Amino acid sequence: MSGAGFLLTVNFLIAQCFCLFFLAVSARSRNRAAARWFAGCFAVASLSTVFELLVAYVPPPKPWAILAFASMLGGMFMLRVGIGRLYGLKTNRWGLAALFAAFVALDYVIYDLPRGTLQHALLYQTPFAVTLGLSAFAAFRARAKSFVDRALVVLLAVTSVHFVAKAFAAVLAGSGETARDYLASQFALLSQSMGAVLIVAVGLMLLCVLVLEIVADEKVNAEIDPLSGLLNRRGFDNRVDALMAGQRPHSIVLCDLDHFKAVNDTHGHQGGDAAIRAFGEMLRAAAPKGALAARIGGEEFLLFLPHTGKEAALLFAHALRATRAVSPIAGLPPAVRVTSSFGVAEIGEKEPLRFAMRRADDALYAAKSAGRDFVREAEPPAVVLEVVKRAN
Repeated sequence: MSGAGFLLTVNFLIAQCFCLFFLAVSARSRNRAAARWFAGCFAVASLSTVFELLVAYVPPPKPWAILAFASMLGGMFMLRVGIGRLYGLKTNRWGLAALFAAFVALDYVIYDLPRGTLQHALLYQTPFAVTLGLSAFAAFRARAKSFVDRALVVLLAVTSVHFVAKAFAAVLAGSGETARDYLASQFALLSQSMGAVLIVAVGLMLLCVLVLEIVADEKVNAEIDPLSGLLNRRGFDNRVDALMAGQRPHSIVLCDLDHFKAVNDTHGHQGGDAAIRAFGEMLRAAAPKGALAARIGGEEFLLFLPHTGKEAALLFAHALRATRAVSPIAGLPPAVRVTSSFGVAEIGEKEPLRFAMRRADDALYAAKSAGRDFVREAEPPAVVLEVVKRAN
């Protein structure tokens, strides 16, 4: 087997590996359809290596040569569809199919042109360059902002240009007088070597995009309470420091469902879960933009309101209390109302968040002691600081 034939075999195996990788990734990716299009891209494009070998060893060569061209080009068009699915772009598949058919017809027409000429080489390589250029433009048009997304655009553009360069390399290095001479030419060795590098580069970059999305999704899922749909304590802690650094004042609101144990005892855990879901939905709908809403305990919730003073925070808490007091809960009898109590604290200048939360918790306890279904304002920061100093 020639060096080019060996590289064809290597490229085939690499493409099959990437096909399997993308199928595996599709099981976890939210862009499952895109991953499967990429798997199909590598599977179909890899058939060109089989047809190239058949050109050299199984006459007549023309059908195999056209199939080699069509399979490689078809894989690239599948890549374009996958890019569209990855970035949520509209794709005119009928237009792509028509362009694919036109390019295959072009290859059929130019098959008998003299090889080794720039005319034949450019007409042969241009469809590949155009198709990859469409993928690069689609990824660019998606206005992706991450480094990996931008790197993918650059890599696709470079790969597109490389096919134009291959036309000139075919003339300079010589690609053989007939299609059957291709594998024995110096150009075949160069072409397949570059092909192997680009197959790996493009495949790895696409995998990076998909895997990074999976990692981001898993991180988000690890920070979300599945019952309420709000942040859990970890998600709250991971985000609050950045908001604390912003211009003050900031306020926090501690919320607690009243008589929650009685709800569980009377209506079962499903009833309790329904109450938590309803409260979480209310907080998500009411929380202003930029606020953090979290479930930090069984029936305890926390709101961080950036750039909000205590007066506005108190009004917000009163609105939440009134809404919860009169709203029915899906999953519980219509007559059942689950009220809530609130403790509100404005975070003092240079006051640690844990001190403000302690003040809000004391205010929440006061609301509970007053009979529940109340809103109470926390003591000023100086009072709590004095208590802490005495305790130490």
